[in-house]
Amino acid sequence: MISKPTIKIIGTGGTIAGAGTSSTMTTGYQPGALSIDELLKEVPDLANIANIKVEQLFNIDSVDMTTERLLTLSKYINDILLDEEVDGVVITHGTDTLEETAYFLHLVIKSRKPVVIVGAVRPATAISADGPLNIYNGVKVACNQEAHGKGVLVVFNDRIGSARYITKMNATAVDSFKGLEQGYLGSIVGGKVYFYYKDITYLHTTETIFDDSSISKLPKISIIYTHQGDERYLYDAAVQVDTKGIIVATAGGYTISKEAESGIHDALKKGVIIIRSSRLSTGIVSRTNMDQQHEYIVSESLNPPKARILLMLALSLTNDKDEIQKFFNMY
Repeated sequence: MISKPTIKIIGTGGTIAGAGTSSTMTTGYQPGALSIDELLKEVPDLANIANIKVEQLFNIDSVDMTTERLLTLSKYINDILLDEEVDGVVITHGTDTLEETAYFLHLVIKSRKPVVIVGAVRPATAISADGPLNIYNGVKVACNQEAHGKGVLVVFNDRIGSARYITKMNATAVDSFKGLEQGYLGSIVGGKVYFYYKDITYLHTTETIFDDSSISKLPKISIIYTHQGDERYLYDAAVQVDTKGIIVATAGGYTISKEAESGIHDALKKGVIIIRSSRLSTGIVSRTNMDQQHEYIVSESLNPPKARILLMLALSLTNDKDEIQKFFNMY
């Protein structure tokens, strides 16, 4: 008899654990109302594919996933994966900030074992709730040998995405998570896992220099979203609360208003790191003469929330702008 892999499922709350007052309630429900044990009652077939161990680490709305909780989660997972009996980890998570947690773990987990994050767009009490199948598929992926060494994976709606590429694109649709430019890594069809690609270009997990065991606190990073008639007061406010870095989500990728630029330049004088990103869903923000002149760092293909994650980790190691730019090119 072939032994089944052992998978640890970690509950952190979110919509996947949400409950509404009726089966047609798909907005306005209470996130994190149910425990991970209650969720798994809806997925009895898990016992046929894996030995399941369960831990409820948090039960929160994902917008309450603080940097302190991120570190608690990553350190917990790194400890779990040292256990030779554990073959992989599946995390249930709210969707609104899922991509941020996934990318953080993608940079700090020090194991080639599969780490898979799943969630749901509909609460557990809704008609056709998507959580149970996402959990089942997430465990199937975590059990798959081809999932080893691919970094943190996000499994939604029968598709497998890389934490580096995947992003939430729709507020309420079950196919919300997409890798628009780079695509998906694979899919699950009829309970079978298919991977399309062998490798991921950007470095991750065991290949990064980030070590969460040496980090006790992450620096404060702000994201400022540009718009018509932009003013400088948000930049001034960020400096006043001791922000160490600002992600500028530019309108197209390059343009910054004169008023905002004056606030950015004063922030630079006070030692704040400035990352130029884009508020658009896709595209690469490349380095220009303007960036070199003004000492901006560019986010490459990282969106503003993921750029914030990488900058937090970068600043735990260095304030050197050239080094930080290399991190954005590599990770």
